[in-house]
Amino acid sequence: MNQRPGNQLFEAYFTARDMRDVFCDQGRVQAMLDFEAALARAEARVGLIPPTAVAPIEAACQAEHYDFIALGEAIATAGNSAIPLVKALGKQIAKNDAEAERFVHLGATSQDVMDTGLVLQLRRALTLIESDLAQLGETLATQALRYVATPLAGRTWLQHATPVTLGMKIAGWLGAVTRSRQRLQALKPRLLVLQFGGASGTLAALGEQAMPIAEALAAELQLSLPEQPWHTQRDRLVEFAAVLGLIAGSLGKFGRDISLLMQTEAAEVFEPSAPGKGGSSTMPHKRNPVGAAVLIGAATRVPGLLSTLFSAMPQEHERSLGLWHAEWETLPEICCLVSGALQQALSLADGLEVDADRMARNLDLTQGLVLAEAVSIVLAQRVGRDTAHHLLEQCCKRAVAEQRHLRAVLGDEPQVTAELSAVELDRLLDPAHYLGQAHTWVERAVAEHSALTA
Repeated sequence: MNQRPGNQLFEAYFTARDMRDVFCDQGRVQAMLDFEAALARAEARVGLIPPTAVAPIEAACQAEHYDFIALGEAIATAGNSAIPLVKALGKQIAKNDAEAERFVHLGATSQDVMDTGLVLQLRRALTLIESDLAQLGETLATQALRYVATPLAGRTWLQHATPVTLGMKIAGWLGAVTRSRQRLQALKPRLLVLQFGGASGTLAALGEQAMPIAEALAAELQLSLPEQPWHTQRDRLVEFAAVLGLIAGSLGKFGRDISLLMQTEAAEVFEPSAPGKGGSSTMPHKRNPVGAAVLIGAATRVPGLLSTLFSAMPQEHERSLGLWHAEWETLPEICCLVSGALQQALSLADGLEVDADRMARNLDLTQGLVLAEAVSIVLAQRVGRDTAHHLLEQCCKRAVAEQRHLRAVLGDEPQVTAELSAVELDRLLDPAHYLGQAHTWVERAVAEHSALTA
């Protein structure tokens, strides 16, 4: 067996091995051959072809019998992969049973073979993605609960805001994973369907036996039979790709947060370390977020690929010229990129290295300013909102100008101390006491994950 040379330097970094197996040349060819074998069984079941033709056809429907390089060269002339494959299949069958060769591919068209083969590949891909998402969700749920009460600076517009918790931040990543799992479950009935319409979608070549054969073929492949063939109605595939785009974007958000938390100036959360991971060719001290880079890279690349699929939706009449062709490598590449991002995300989530002490020190970088809101809200209930806001604003400016902690400035301000005791001020300036519903958000996100997993 000959295999086409590939660009493999980056495959292990950007794509999961199991997903590469789904969409390699052998995976593509075998999926189309699985269609042909199932078609023979279905047509024999309803009496269109003799049962004796099935075994020779099935025996020839093994990808290892075919030269992928030769098939690739033939595609350049034929215009799709099914035409040369069916010809090669016929020759392979004829070697052992010339009579059986007459019954191969009966009533089908090239797009039936390619689209159903693709759906079979996507079913495998979907299983891999769902498994990884479920595992990622479980890991994130565990981590969210572990750090449910660990305060760190909330950041808005890349500036310190009020405190949040690391558990709450992780729960945000978890919620996105859960919603993607829900979307994938919902689209399965629309995606995992047979494509079988013959020349123009009518199955006219099969006469009265068309529907019994279609039903039998769907059953053989364990796919649903749609209301009609979908040769130029591509919403099923694009919906799946769009959900993959959402997954890529959510994982990109995860990667972006990790990379920012790993910055030298923050140094609060790190990717798991490993020998040789994240180093620099010139700077021995570097620890680069190489896993997060894959997540961000996939989130950057997938939208462009997705736009190709959306652009290819207005396909002409009953069979498209060029728009269908634009899909062939696009959707598999999206699957591969998402699979690689998921593998990196699993590693990141499982091995997060957290520096809670650094988080506490960073929270105090502004010397209490991030908790000015907490003081202002309590003070407003005693002196009025406008008065409290103006008073805290002046105290914050004084703290910055004098390079003093806000607690000290507030303790020196008679208008404040007249309303708030030292104990109250100490409590209000403690980040652990201004976390709002962070704990609740974690519990809710974990509960939603658990309900989907149960």
